Amino acid sequence: MRLLSISSGKVAPLFGSHHPNYSIVASAIYKQSISNLETPAPIEITRLGIKGDEQADLSVHGGIEKAIYVYPIEHYAFWNELLERETKQPVNLALGAFGENFTIEGLLETEVFVGDGLIIGELECSVVKLREPCFKFNAKMGYNGAAKAMLQSGKSGWYLRVNQVGTVSAGASIQLISGKRDTSIADQNRSLLKRGNQNDLWE
Repeated sequence: MRLLSISSGKVAPLFGSHHPNYSIVASAIYKQSISNLETPAPIEITRLGIKGDEQADLSVHGGIEKAIYVYPIEHYAFWNELLERETKQPVNLALGAFGENFTIEGLLETEVFVGDGLIIGELECSVVKLREPCFKFNAKMGYNGAAKAMLQSGKSGWYLRVNQVGTVSAGASIQLISGKRDTSIADQNRSLLKRGNQNDLWE
């Protein structure tokens, strides 16, 4: 398990026709890789995440409890294929495409549980919860079904709390420290999807 990329972004206008009330919203979902295997620059990580990274809506992203958003590289092939099929255009998503701060390999939602610890270089983090996609994700992907597809596929990624700050570079190994292992990120996703289906949220 290792860290492949660290990505950061600033709040900017996000345009789209993916919400009935808004054509422009503020978002920092556009992230750029600032440390990767080709250029493994050391990046400072604070209790609030990557130094200089921004979030537009702190009620759903960022803060102490959602300081770092993690996404597995293993899901990229799924999204490239889905978006090519739905948009009828070639798609090759760049690292950070899902608004994630850390793109990782070797660890999936079925294998990580709320309360697990992750040691990444100098960092010590705790797994907090899954990412819940919204209409901004649809706008970023250019596909109205993107949020629904994320939930139905279980490819949500998850948030970390930073317990020990430090500097980390792409290429750092990831060590998983098991917690109580009561609820996996996949379990959370299934519960959210079930509530959504019961409430007809996807109609």
